Amino acid sequence: MTSTRTAKQPEPPAAAVAADAHWAAKMERLRGRQLAETTFVICDDQDVRTRYQRAQRALEMAQTYVKDHPDDTEAAIQAARASTEWDEAKSAYDGIAIPLVFRALPRKALEQLYTEHKPSEAEADDGKEWDETFHAALIAASSVDDMTEADAQELLDTWSLSEANALFNAAYGVQNTTRADLGKG
Repeated sequence: MTSTRTAKQPEPPAAAVAADAHWAAKMERLRGRQLAETTFVICDDQDVRTRYQRAQRALEMAQTYVKDHPDDTEAAIQAARASTEWDEAKSAYDGIAIPLVFRALPRKALEQLYTEHKPSEAEADDGKEWDETFHAALIAASSVDDMTEADAQELLDTWSLSEANALFNAAYGVQNTTRADLGKG
């Protein structure tokens, strides 16, 4: 015998509904996060670079002094001058500097690069973590500027060891950037 009566489903507890809505909103934010980025800047003009760095330090010191001495009108004037000098130095620096932007790869893409560039037995015996092509491959894969692997290899081969290492470290370092804190619960 079939029943024509429909059983009413119980309503879920309000706390569970609220928790689900909270989690859904949180998950949406987590899905929308951008991967970490870093900018590697090359400035070949040492005078412009030094001027910019000095102007940056002078501005920071002037602003700190003004903050600690708000009634000192001369300090406020000096801070304004430091700000103007920094603006000019930054403009000159930005005019000749070459920024390269690198973005962290999704985990699976980075793991795939590791797999594709495993060291040979001899390289592993020498303590190498990757084969010779890994550095250029990682730089190209993480470049926001669409640097090719051939371009990356050219820079690695023609730059000084220190600068080539700095280029690789910029691309590799962003892969290890974490923006999470393990707070006290």
